[in-house]
Amino acid sequence: MLRIYNPRLLDYLRYQYTLDDVRRLTAFLREAGTFHFPALASGLHPAAHVSHDDPSGYASIWVRDNAHVAHAHLIDGRPEAAAAVVSGLAKFLATQRKRIQAVLDGENDASDPMHRPHIRFDGHKVAEIDERWAHAQNDALGYFLWIASKLVAQKALPFDATLREVLAGMALFLEKIEYWTDEDSGHWEETRKQSSSSIGTALAGLTALEAVYDSPLLGDEPAFGKQTLTHTRLRKLVERGRETLLETLPHECANPDPTKRREADAALLFLIYPLEIVDGAAADKIIDLVVRDLRGDIGIRRYRGDSYWCADYKTKISSAEARSADYSEDLSGRDALLREGEEAQWCIFDPMLSAAYGRRYEQSRSAADLKLQTEYLNRSLGHLTSDDSRFGGLRCPESYYLENGSYVPVDQTPLLWTQGNLLTALRMMEQSLA
Repeated sequence: MLRIYNPRLLDYLRYQYTLDDVRRLTAFLREAGTFHFPALASGLHPAAHVSHDDPSGYASIWVRDNAHVAHAHLIDGRPEAAAAVVSGLAKFLATQRKRIQAVLDGENDASDPMHRPHIRFDGHKVAEIDERWAHAQNDALGYFLWIASKLVAQKALPFDATLREVLAGMALFLEKIEYWTDEDSGHWEETRKQSSSSIGTALAGLTALEAVYDSPLLGDEPAFGKQTLTHTRLRKLVERGRETLLETLPHECANPDPTKRREADAALLFLIYPLEIVDGAAADKIIDLVVRDLRGDIGIRRYRGDSYWCADYKTKISSAEARSADYSEDLSGRDALLREGEEAQWCIFDPMLSAAYGRRYEQSRSAADLKLQTEYLNRSLGHLTSDDSRFGGLRCPESYYLENGSYVPVDQTPLLWTQGNLLTALRMMEQSLA
């Protein structure tokens, strides 16, 4: 049964949409402010609509979130907005040159996450945040490689000297740490493990960069310091990642250590769309596993046993700063708060499933694929907040969690990543019906 939080949507929801239906719905949501993306002077987007000094930290810039939002701008026909985001990311990542070089030269050990390129930073100053964080996130580096290369290939972003060096540095760093075996904190910034979702995202980024190498845009092969990222070197990086990913999918982590082992993880959905690095039977297996193990009545769990925003989270952890703290080195205390089956249900996955089925429908023209695209779009719309919500009506939460027995939006509402994904799903539905 479809759960709808805002009854105003009932005038627009359909079990079978026409192109005009989707356009009216999208226009309605734009007018309602659902797709407002506040940007800083740097062109970057904070994670959520919160004040600059919000103790949750969601005013910070995450590379991963901004890559997804930039992709949404691109799908929405606004390549200049996407390019502004990626230019802001490149400006910050250029400040990470010394960190990358120190790892490449063997002066710093990448096992310390603070020695890695920082993936969360201050967007106002375009500078590092002076606190320890789980910066070992190979997926974030892959997302930057992917969206930047995608924009370069479409001639929406200048392939200038700064960007060339940053892209080369990211790729050479992934080579140095052997990303296909490296243990990182991944999408959810938690226990370090070898994760298919991180390997796949890095692979998608390197594959997108290889497409630039295969185009007339390349010119001289990019260099970082004294090292040149040759086409042969890049191709080997792609091959190593693809070989490993084929061995590990559809599971997230096969490590026998129970603190690392994980079969279903919703982050794997992003490999299907928007990254499009996995398709066919492998994509089907990921979807089947996620739907079987993680789909809820409202949204989709990140993974079984996820204690972030578990039931009565604000009561169990009273400090907003502590609720969003770095738990990557020890999850045991937070995990002790979780009762089985009471994980938060997230709002960022249903739109991507809808978009993935839309991409499949482009090829199959199958009524079954269009039906599933519609089903997951409607689930995504169902997440939008009610008019009596403290966040306002028709806003996109990060997730819903159990508070006193009822599912309510978490404090990170609206979340720009969710907004971007929902907008992408709507534009993909337009493409299916056009």
